[in-house]
Amino acid sequence: MENTTTVVDNPYGLQALWAQGDFVARGTLTILVLMSLFTWYIMLMKILDQRKLMQSVKLAEQKFWTANSIKDAIERLPKGDPLRGIAEDGLRASSHHEGRLTDRIDFHEWVTMSLQRSSEAVSSNLQSGMAVLATVGSTAPFVGLFGTVWGIYHALVAIGVSGQASIDKVAGPVGEALIMTAIGLAVAVPAVMGYNWLIRRNKGVQTSLNDFVADLHALLVGGARVASPAAAVAAAAAPVKK
Repeated sequence: MENTTTVVDNPYGLQALWAQGDFVARGTLTILVLMSLFTWYIMLMKILDQRKLMQSVKLAEQKFWTANSIKDAIERLPKGDPLRGIAEDGLRASSHHEGRLTDRIDFHEWVTMSLQRSSEAVSSNLQSGMAVLATVGSTAPFVGLFGTVWGIYHALVAIGVSGQASIDKVAGPVGEALIMTAIGLAVAVPAVMGYNWLIRRNKGVQTSLNDFVADLHALLVGGARVASPAAAVAAAAAPVKK
């Protein structure tokens, strides 16, 4: 005797929610989908930005600090490299401290301002998009809850109009409305976890960036890299060319 399996379509699934929902339900679901897409896109781009900057730091350690002059060191870094941009701005500032600037701003402060401005631009790029993740993580559950409340309201109105309060008439529409809350949580959890993880990684990347800027500042102002004793001895023996 063969067992016969009957497949019953679920009339209260996500597909039914979209097909039977009004413009508010569809709009809420669309907003949640867009939030999820933005979340994953931003997390992917931030990971790539962090990896690019860490690779730049490693490349600078291998090529930049082993050069005989700052100009040669800059040429060793590829064009478009963020650390090359910082070094170019620092060299440009150290080469154009002249005229009335010498009376109003000393050389140390002038170079510091230039390097700080360049490094802050790189840091700002690292932080871009993080506010979106924080916003999605904090608002997505409430957006989903709004969709649930709206769905339950319409379900109760439909039940009241039909005059039927059986379990199949109540449980189906209410369960369908609760899908919105589940979607909201599914959107919010990755956003919150991604935000915390990226913030922690940003701190490490920022530390490496600050170390490079501090060493570059010491090289431009004092002629030696403070962080590396060997480099400081070599720089003291051979003055840096500008």
